[in-house]
Amino acid sequence: MSDPLTETAQSVACEELRQFIEQYEQLEAEKKDIADRQKEVMAEAKARGYDTRVMRKIVAMRKRDQNDLAEEEAVLELYKAALGMS
Repeated sequence: MSDPLTETAQSVACEELRQFIEQYEQLEAEKKDIADRQKEVMAEAKARGYDTRVMRKIVAMRKRDQNDLAEEEAVLELYKAALGMS
């Protein structure tokens, strides 16, 4: 014999699970749309003559902590000088 309380709890859990999955799927779709728009922006920049590889590096640099970035650049310059590249 089934317990009505257990059935109700399972129904609620199923609905909650369905909502989580649907939210996640919606976020995946939004993420794809954003990635497509980013590609379009870079394609337009490339068509106008910009170096998109360098642009991506700049975007990555802007995301980083300025102190970490400055330290890395200082070490890079030190290594380049040691190798006669500066």
